[in-house]
Amino acid sequence: MSVMRAFAKRTLAGLLLSSLWAMPARAAEPACDAPAEALEAAPMAGVFAALAHTDLRILVVGSASTQGGGTSGPAATWPLRLQAVLAEKVRPVAVQLEVFGARGTTAADHARILAEQGPRVRPHLIIWQLGTVEAARGLPVEEMAEAVQGAVERLRAIRGERTDVVLMDPQFSRFLRGNADVESYRDWLRVAAAASGAQLFSRWAIMRHWVETDRIDLERAPRARRVAVADELHDCLAHALAEFILDGAQRGRRHRR
Repeated sequence: MSVMRAFAKRTLAGLLLSSLWAMPARAAEPACDAPAEALEAAPMAGVFAALAHTDLRILVVGSASTQGGGTSGPAATWPLRLQAVLAEKVRPVAVQLEVFGARGTTAADHARILAEQGPRVRPHLIIWQLGTVEAARGLPVEEMAEAVQGAVERLRAIRGERTDVVLMDPQFSRFLRGNADVESYRDWLRVAAAASGAQLFSRWAIMRHWVETDRIDLERAPRARRVAVADELHDCLAHALAEFILDGAQRGRRHRR
């Protein structure tokens, strides 16, 4: 790379990062307003470093909501909406996102996927949606936590701080709350995140806020509007998650000073 090209690359990265850091702390769409504390992230060194270059690689693993979750199609799911939202916010950095998982998959299944795909993708960010299947089946919470900690430890041994990990807890559901001890799984996810150096994005808390403020309530949506409401829910989750990620990147910049 010539000296001029290297200089131009550094200048472009600097301008991009400066524009990101100048963004207001709350950048989500007003219609998708979420509690401020749910959108505050710890420093994300991997994302910060990626935004200083030309691409941001994201690996998503999870169960049903990553694949469709009642939406109108794959493009409406929160992972692909997240890719689109981030691509708009961090351009000219390219956002590459790959999704793995399926309905009914558990943390142990996801850990195997991460072991197989992590070395190939070399992600700057992993978003791991889990806990719903475990809670619905009443699987041992300790096994879920062990799967998380083991997977993150193996990843850290290979990637160090070049990969940030965000755990996403279950979506808020009155039915799940009434038929499973979901709080135990949420508690253990918090413990697993803290113990492994990962972060927790509380989808449960954000969705509960939308339900309690009569913003989005998928369970009580009329049948004729259920798909449209699911699309709206996934879009709002994508905006909230994008804000969480960019907050972490901004804090990652400060952390490295």
